[in-house]
Amino acid sequence: MKTDQLTRTKLQDRFGRQVAARLNAAAAELPYEITERLRAARTQALARRNRAAGLRTAAIVSGAGGAATLTGDESMSLWHRIASVLPILALAAGLVLIHSIQNEQRANEVAEVDAALLTDDLPPAAYADPGFIQFLKQSKE
Repeated sequence: MKTDQLTRTKLQDRFGRQVAARLNAAAAELPYEITERLRAARTQALARRNRAAGLRTAAIVSGAGGAATLTGDESMSLWHRIASVLPILALAAGLVLIHSIQNEQRANEVAEVDAALLTDDLPPAAYADPGFIQFLKQSKE
């Protein structure tokens, strides 16, 4: 797999050199203003590439001993992939568990209110009567 990647990289480099050679040959015929804009764009592109290369090297930091490591290796083994998915699965399972517990608590609260209404001395229809609500408001004052 690494030899295929190495061959692909060599071919890409060769293609890049050929394109650069043709562009450099044609650049001699361009006016001064355009060559200056191209030079400025090339400088910006190199600066961005250097920043990206700095980030890439920062992603391949390895610690000594038992320290945590951060690698940018794309060829992860099966166990590494499973280990990277496990926290997401644990989070999803936790959210499902919390949702079911909250639904259970809501159902218990509603059941308590229903039981209180049904065991009360007043019939449930009295609570829906607008006159009874007025009576309760006046008796509190």
